[in-house]
Amino acid sequence: MISGGSKDGDSNRARKSWSKREVLGLEARKPDSYPVITFEPGDLEGVCFPHNDAMLIKARVANYDVKRVFVDSGSSVNVIFQEAFQQIDLRGCEVNPVKTALYGFARHTVLPRVEVWLPITLGSGDLRKTVMTFFIVVEAPSSYNIIIRRPALNAFMAVSSAYHKKIKFPVDNEIGEVRGDQPSSRWCYADTLRVDSKRA
Repeated sequence: MISGGSKDGDSNRARKSWSKREVLGLEARKPDSYPVITFEPGDLEGVCFPHNDAMLIKARVANYDVKRVFVDSGSSVNVIFQEAFQQIDLRGCEVNPVKTALYGFARHTVLPRVEVWLPITLGSGDLRKTVMTFFIVVEAPSSYNIIIRRPALNAFMAVSSAYHKKIKFPVDNEIGEVRGDQPSSRWCYADTLRVDSKRA
């Protein structure tokens, strides 16, 4: 779990402003209606059992198809790792320096480099959805390219099922979905174990 980082700017005033808007705006942002999201036996098609695999997906970020996107509903910040960040065309993107540290990052405190405002798209065809969100750029070893957090999932109104290896979200009156990438999840797990054993 990763915590800390900036929520809507990198100063105490900005963080207080963000918190106040979040609390006061809860009722104002409640959607009028949305389709019911359910998970059924058919959603298990293609899933390998038994499993305790992390939720890794593919997403489109700033017009780039990105693999090894880790969905972590327990973390408070979106993270993009430096190596992936360097491959993105940032023309027209808002990039700001960051001074607020991240905690719990591989059991260490990490000082991010910058934060960047990027579009992220989930789903495909007519059942895809795009939201804008802040990412913290971190220079640290990782098997992942990106970690998306609770607020990004909430912006999608997404519901995830670790068991079904699937995320679903409303797109107008229909349901979009993205399937978890089990082979990538297992590769990342093995790679993380290799990295940890080298550090020990």
